[in-house]
Amino acid sequence: MKISVTSKRVLKLMGNRFEFTVISDSKEIGEKAIDMAIQEVRRIEDLLSTYKETSQTSLINRYAGIQPVKVDVEVVELIKRSIKISSITQGAFDITYGSIDKRLWNFDTSMTALPDPKTALKSVCLIDYNNIIINAQNSTVMLRHRGMRIGFGGIGKGYAADRANQILQTIGIKSGIVNAAGDLVTWGTQIDGKSWTIGIADPNQCDHLFSSLNISNMAIATSGNYEKYITINGKKYSHTIDPKTGLPVTGIKSVSIICPSAELADALATPIMVMGIQVGLNMINQLQQVACIIIDDADKLYTSKNINVKH
Repeated sequence: MKISVTSKRVLKLMGNRFEFTVISDSKEIGEKAIDMAIQEVRRIEDLLSTYKETSQTSLINRYAGIQPVKVDVEVVELIKRSIKISSITQGAFDITYGSIDKRLWNFDTSMTALPDPKTALKSVCLIDYNNIIINAQNSTVMLRHRGMRIGFGGIGKGYAADRANQILQTIGIKSGIVNAAGDLVTWGTQIDGKSWTIGIADPNQCDHLFSSLNISNMAIATSGNYEKYITINGKKYSHTIDPKTGLPVTGIKSVSIICPSAELADALATPIMVMGIQVGLNMINQLQQVACIIIDDADKLYTSKNINVKH
């Protein structure tokens, strides 16, 4: 009988905690496979990170309002998919959020009042995915106005997790998990043949589970206000900013999306916090192979039509 072994590695990539788990025939095969997956995530980070001046994203931002920038087809395709999600979520997801003035939002103890609505609105005036000009034939991208900035913070980790998964499966890894700071993709089964079980954190106590799900060959991403938030006059405000108002969203503690792609799960989790429970669930119920779990500020659990949660 063939013996399978589990290899695991945790490290910081794209500014976040990544964890790779693979099941293979030997420790050596597993470690080598993880090396290749890490290499792929680093390649994507070099391509997309706004913290790297040499990245194609930084180049697009530098020439905003000036001229189109030639980028890899992969970047054009990711931007096209981002625009599609913006359109599905009516702008609640928007990669041009990069122009938000960080000085307006420092989610730390020094923040004791919300900015006034006029200032907040002014800070989001450059956010509009309709102002991304793509020339697919020439593989160029241009942002229409000076000062516009794109960022892949809401989709990049999921994309990287999917790409790492593809690399691992291509080289013959039949089972595993890539966890990109909570945006994770699973395939195959555990050594004992059981499905992978994924826990959803309790927003009030992150080390406790709120519920668990059996998911294999699926991805899940969670967006929540429990890791980064401020409390002003007893009310909790999430670090998620509504791109239309420039003000933080309230009402939802966490959103988890389950679907076949980590990229899509990543990109849909945050906008639902912006859209609100009913509008968000209505949208998810219209999408195929996408399920959603929402926990509101009063700890009430809401789910889309096609999901069973063990609670």
